[in-house]
Amino acid sequence: MPNMSPLISFNMKPVRGPWGGSSPFVQQMTTWLKGWGCRICYDLRPGVDLIVLIDPRKASNKPYDTKDIRRYRQQYPTTRVLHRVNECDARKGTDFMDAMLEDASSVADVSVFISEWLRDYFVEKGFDPNRPHEVIYNGADPAVFHPVARRGLDPERPMRLITHHWSNHWMKGFDVYQEVDHMIAEGKLPNTQLVVVGRWPEELTWKTAETHPACSGKKLARLLRTGDVYLTASRREPCGMHHVEGAQCGLPLLYHEDGGGIPEAGRRYGIGFTDNVGEAVEKMRRDFSDYRSRVLREMPSGTRMARNYAALLLNLLTAPPDSRGE
Repeated sequence: MPNMSPLISFNMKPVRGPWGGSSPFVQQMTTWLKGWGCRICYDLRPGVDLIVLIDPRKASNKPYDTKDIRRYRQQYPTTRVLHRVNECDARKGTDFMDAMLEDASSVADVSVFISEWLRDYFVEKGFDPNRPHEVIYNGADPAVFHPVARRGLDPERPMRLITHHWSNHWMKGFDVYQEVDHMIAEGKLPNTQLVVVGRWPEELTWKTAETHPACSGKKLARLLRTGDVYLTASRREPCGMHHVEGAQCGLPLLYHEDGGGIPEAGRRYGIGFTDNVGEAVEKMRRDFSDYRSRVLREMPSGTRMARNYAALLLNLLTAPPDSRGE
């Protein structure tokens, strides 16, 4: 008897250890879908019911790309495609990503943008807003990133600002982190400590910051829960996972107003800044209890994210063949 469980192919294999936000997304979604009885693969074998396109660039953990999907659909036209759009040229000043993602969306039945900011960015670039699309904000695994056992703010010790990045690109906000580090060293931010996890530009030398090498999973979550406030100065970020993981560990957010999709979360449980990060830090100190309550009520949710994607995928699988978003 043939296996009637849907076969869903991801074009990205999850990578263990510190990696970009796409890898934990694949880990979460494949676990969720397997729980719903779906079968998962990472290639374009015959019989794939639905393709999840994460990144159109081939790599060691990305075995096929947009051209391969286009050829596959010529042979298997009933196979559905969901494209998760999570990048753009504005993020790191590149000049090839937008066109690559627009081409990828042309083979998809539905595009999912990871923030409203990113959707609006591509609409300005020419994406037809009448094409089938959704906005689903990122969430982290709640079994790992949660606020349980996180200590409260103690006025007898420094307020710990924590940030973490796998990338060492300056647009991740290292100019601001360096500024905060210098302000602490110069006594302009008393009773404050900066904690930096991951990688940073080689030319950057810290004066006071407590630093930790890149880590992931439970080790990272335990480290985040030693902080009081999550600091992100990343610019034009499509959404990112760093601030999501911090918020799910119960940390209110200090965020840059030019943070792309980050302010969509930050406005609910954080304080924005542009050139006044020191003022934002002191306001957070004064109003910490309020923002702590807000983040516990309104933090991102990996469960909600996975449920929304799973529902969309299953709707695609059950839609009539002539309902593709051409």
